[in-house]
Amino acid sequence: MPRGAFPMHPHRGIETVTYVIEGAVEHRDSAGNAGVIRAGDAQWMTAGRGIRHAEDAPAGTTAHTLQVWINLPAAQKMTEPRYQDLTGDAMPVRREPGIEIRVFSGGSGGVASPTLNYVPVTMLEGRIAPAAAFTQPLPRTYNAFILVVAGSARIGHSGDWVKAGQLAWLTRAEGDGASDIVIGGYDDGARVLLFAGRPLGEPVVFGGPFVMNTQVEIQQAFADYRSGRL
Repeated sequence: MPRGAFPMHPHRGIETVTYVIEGAVEHRDSAGNAGVIRAGDAQWMTAGRGIRHAEDAPAGTTAHTLQVWINLPAAQKMTEPRYQDLTGDAMPVRREPGIEIRVFSGGSGGVASPTLNYVPVTMLEGRIAPAAAFTQPLPRTYNAFILVVAGSARIGHSGDWVKAGQLAWLTRAEGDGASDIVIGGYDDGARVLLFAGRPLGEPVVFGGPFVMNTQVEIQQAFADYRSGRL
C-alpha cells in the first residue's frame, strides 16, 4: 500500500480489521480518532451507522497489510462507530515450547483477548518453530481461514502443507461442539494469521464501501453520504 492509496472514504454496516504485516499505516477518521499502527499491530474499526476514514503509509514508504471486513448483525448495523487500537506488544500471548500465539480477539489455550466484539471473532497471530505445533479448538459452525504470512505450515490432522502467501479455508460442519485445528511449522517454521467467526445467516447486500441487509438500505447509505448525514 503506497501513500495515497486509501484517502478519506466512507463505510457503514461493518467492522474493518487491518493488520500490518510490514511497514506502518497512519489512520484518521471523522470521529476524531487518529494514530499509527506498525508491523505486528492491528486496527479494529466499527463503522456502524457510518464513518469516514483514511489509511496511509507514511511519506516515502509502503506498507504490507491484510484487511478483513466483518459483517455486523442487522440489529447492530446502525450502532455508534468505535475504534480499537490493538498494539501487538500489548496483546495477551499464549506461549508453549516453539510456539508464540498473540491473541488479538477471542481466545487460545486459556488466554483471552479484551477486544470488544459484536459477534464472536477469533483472530490469532502465530509464530511456530520447525516441528512445533499447537491445537486451536473452534466451534464446528464457524467459518475460518489461515493465511501463512511467512515460512510454511502444516494444517489439520492430515498435515496439509501451506506455503507463504497461501490461504487455507476451513470448512464448517453442522451441530454443536468444537473442532480441534492443528497448526504446525514446516522445515523453516511459520508465521500465520487465523481468523474465525460465526456466520450470521442474514441477507447480505453490498454496494462499494457499504454492507447492509437490503438494497434499499444501500441506497439510503449512499444518500446519507452525499448529503453529509453519514
